[in-house]
Amino acid sequence: MKYERILVMGIGNPLMQDEGVGPAVVERLAAEYDFPDGVTVDDSGTMGMAVLDLFGQYDYMIVVDAVDGTGEEPGTVMAIAPEDIAPNTVLHSAHDMRFIDTLENAALIGWEPDAIVVGVQILEMYPEELTMELTPPVAAAVPIAVGAVIDLLNEAGVYPTRKSDQ
Repeated sequence: MKYERILVMGIGNPLMQDEGVGPAVVERLAAEYDFPDGVTVDDSGTMGMAVLDLFGQYDYMIVVDAVDGTGEEPGTVMAIAPEDIAPNTVLHSAHDMRFIDTLENAALIGWEPDAIVVGVQILEMYPEELTMELTPPVAAAVPIAVGAVIDLLNEAGVYPTRKSDQ
């Protein structure tokens, strides 16, 4: 394994429709795979400074999040560097914190894990009503995003086992 401690972190708000794609992906990963020691899969909610301590506990982070404004079709899955996601992060208020902001704050105290973002282009940023149901193109992207996370883990020398294969 290339890294000793790996975190697969889903971030987002499931009450805001497509903004919940990060938690949906990590929920599916946890349901379908067993991970070797040293790998944690976590629904980290809406991020912010509350998860800052996680940055000091891991060598490598795969972050799954909703993105907007990429120019791609809704449901498109992409692997992007954290600094490239900043302009496309879904923010709900002036109090929100982007992943890159938290990563930069962690670096100030010496916590600098390698990180990559698996982003899923959302259909709409602000749904008319709160719902935990993803839009059809984003729901269809969940298994693709799961596959992208597994591929990134494989590249890092980690090989999760499908629960159905045991």
